[in-house]
Amino acid sequence: MDAARTDAHAPPHQRLRSWFVEDARHDLPASLVVFLVAVPLSLGIAAASGAPVMAGLIAAVIGGIVAGSLGGSPLQVSGPAAGLTVVVAGLVSQFGWAVTCAITVIAGALQLLLGACRIGRAALAISPTVVHAMLAGIGVTIVLGQLHVLLGGAAGSSAWENISELPAQLLDLHSPAAFIGLGVIALLLVWPKLPARVRAIPGPLVAITLATAVAALAALEVARVDLPDNPLSAISLPALPDGQWGAFALGVVTMTIIASVESLLSAVSVDKMREGHRSNLDRELVGQGSANMASGLLGGLPVTGVIVRSSTNVRVGARTRASAILHGVWVLLFTALLVGLVEQVPMAALAGLLVHIGLALVKPDDIRAARTHGELHVYVITVLGVVFLNLLEGVLIGVAVAVLGMLRRVVWARVRVEKDDTPNHYSVIVEGTLSFLSVPRLSRVLAQVPERAHVDVELVVDYLDHAAYEHLATWKATHTSTGGTVVVDEVGLGVERRAAPRPGNRVFLAWSQWQAGEPEIPAQTRRDPLVEGAREYHKRSAQMIRPQLEKLASSQAPHALFLTCADSRIVPNVITTSGPGDLFTIRNVGNLVPRHNESDDQSVHAAVQYAVDNLDVSTIVVCGHSRCGAMTAAIADGALDGPVGKWLRWAETSVRTWREGHPLGRAAADDGWSEIDQLAMVNVAVQLESLAEFPEVKEAEVKLVGLFFDIPTGTLLMLDADAERFTPMPGDRASLVPAATNGAAAPVTGVTTG
Repeated sequence: MDAARTDAHAPPHQRLRSWFVEDARHDLPASLVVFLVAVPLSLGIAAASGAPVMAGLIAAVIGGIVAGSLGGSPLQVSGPAAGLTVVVAGLVSQFGWAVTCAITVIAGALQLLLGACRIGRAALAISPTVVHAMLAGIGVTIVLGQLHVLLGGAAGSSAWENISELPAQLLDLHSPAAFIGLGVIALLLVWPKLPARVRAIPGPLVAITLATAVAALAALEVARVDLPDNPLSAISLPALPDGQWGAFALGVVTMTIIASVESLLSAVSVDKMREGHRSNLDRELVGQGSANMASGLLGGLPVTGVIVRSSTNVRVGARTRASAILHGVWVLLFTALLVGLVEQVPMAALAGLLVHIGLALVKPDDIRAARTHGELHVYVITVLGVVFLNLLEGVLIGVAVAVLGMLRRVVWARVRVEKDDTPNHYSVIVEGTLSFLSVPRLSRVLAQVPERAHVDVELVVDYLDHAAYEHLATWKATHTSTGGTVVVDEVGLGVERRAAPRPGNRVFLAWSQWQAGEPEIPAQTRRDPLVEGAREYHKRSAQMIRPQLEKLASSQAPHALFLTCADSRIVPNVITTSGPGDLFTIRNVGNLVPRHNESDDQSVHAAVQYAVDNLDVSTIVVCGHSRCGAMTAAIADGALDGPVGKWLRWAETSVRTWREGHPLGRAAADDGWSEIDQLAMVNVAVQLESLAEFPEVKEAEVKLVGLFFDIPTGTLLMLDADAERFTPMPGDRASLVPAATNGAAAPVTGVTTG
């Protein structure tokens, strides 16, 4: 939400007044919390980058004020970020600080150009696995370097050097700097487990403050932050290099890409944290580019959107971009007025903070996600490339590996053969994209099938090209010529069309649609449709609904009781798009409700009582349907004998009410419905009235809903009590043609209908 959200075109003084009235009480405290988080992080990142420490504070000020004012993600907080630490350190080592500032300025100009070209979302095309691995590689690099600073030494120029020299550093833990740094890490690890009231104070601020206080009170001889006496003297103009223009250009491109991607990913993360919040990513690039140009010109570090500060901003209740802007103002005041205090901070304390930050960049959730999506190798290769080569090369290698993996999945099918429980029965499963590149592998797998075997070939593919299709057809002809049988089951959507294809989605299909027997299959190899359906459930559906069933293992909490006819053509979960745990279902012939005080049959009443009293359902639905055999029998000449006849006496009220001219019946007649369907609609209303008399329903004030399902069109209608008619559901685009004379109802116990 922006400060101008009430009226984007209102004069500035009106918007300012609106902010003071509505949002200031939220944004002011949020900005102070973010400021307290930003100061120690900015100092530590500057120290790790090899830049002047004041450059981190300059970047925090510029990021807050400039990016906060111009960016497209109002709740995002920008400043120096750990993601660019390795890049900046390499550039400072190669070119010096003034040239690095020039690279920052030019990178900012390129970001402005990218934003003006409206390609903000294109930067998100990089694989999340590569981005997460890039951040993890940066984290590992920071940890390897800052461990030396924490232990009282100096960081090496490469990961290999830092690793090789680390054992010697670890042998001497008696330095005061080591204990200060380790104490900071220990406090930061414990901080999230402390009570919420304590955690309201930012952990990094507490850790750095305590470390500084201990070092000062104990008069420890440790290296401390070194700032110029006059903060303004830290402002230095950028300079161009004397040579190495290729490396200079590479640095600009690297900084532009990483700063842009990190900022955009952070903005997307903020959108997920705040419901209804949507960032303008192109404008965000403009804001970040403007901030980087300003920061580079003033001698500051590169600026990006930072998820740590942004998430803190959202979590503590910021409403508008004013919070990010004010945090920059507070950093500016701190820099100008409290230079002496900053100079008391031990460098080992900042190193401990950076080690904690680096470890936090290696997220177990990201590793699990990469493993789940089959991209763990991409993650590991990218991390190793970033750590042992450099950031750009590591990312490029990771992107290349991810693209190769994607191409392999696109052009390569997974093929396997399984021996069935039935004698001499095999299944060949093909998944993915079946193209000419996969024909050799397909041929090897098909060669494993013995002669004269019955084979089910399941094509779970999204594409099948001509070469693969021809190979399958040739193999099928050869196999059948030797006495075998083959059924090709086209489960995927990209297969060659044929006269009567088997649809791939079987959730809504009848057995007859996907178990159509083929004449050449011997009778002994055919299975009972029920058994085959159960096998299919375990193959394709069980794993999808198992997580939901695990949640429901100990109890159920359905939303509605659904009473409908026993007719096999009515499938409640299909017509309501519901799953396990959603509906408590009652089915009987004619969807009838015996009156609770007039019948010895308590089956329906018992189910209603249990649903209302024990399961706390909020809705009870009665669903009738067209061409109902029970309604046909209820108005047929001559009474039915036996149990069905006794049961259908509960439809007598519906028949009488319909014949007396119930408004629903008249409306249905006007709409062209047949008499059977008119009665079925009236019957729904009558059964709802019976339900309304149940004591449990009265006491609980349960919502009663009437539905009517037209079988030929698959259309579901809802009872509109005010209009006294059944009307199409909202959003229904079907052209409903009442089935007045389009066929016969289902017969009930020998009653023939026409």
